[in-house]
Amino acid sequence: MNGQHKLFTSVASGWGITLPGWSYPVVCDLSSGQLHFDNYNGRWGQQQVLDHFLQRYACEKAKIEARKKGHTISEQTLADGSIKLTILVAAGAA
Repeated sequence: MNGQHKLFTSVASGWGITLPGWSYPVVCDLSSGQLHFDNYNGRWGQQQVLDHFLQRYACEKAKIEARKKGHTISEQTLADGSIKLTILVAAGAA
C-alpha cells in the first residue's frame, strides 16, 4: 500500500511491502529508488527473505524491459535458489 509506514523508530513514505516473518514493512520510495526497512540485524526479519524479494523484483523488471524490445526470455531456478534468466535477442534488434 502506498503511504506512510511505521518502522521501529521512524516513518517512511512509499509502497509498503509486508515480507513473511518481518515485524515491519519494507518501504520502497519510488521517487528516489531507496528501500527503507528495520530488521534489527535479522531479529525482526531475515535478510535472505529481503534478498529473495529483491532478486524476484530484478528478474521481473528485466523480463518486462526485454519483452518491450521484442526479446524472448527463459527463466530457470537453480539448485541454490538463485534465478538464471536467458534473454534471446530478436534478429535485427538493438
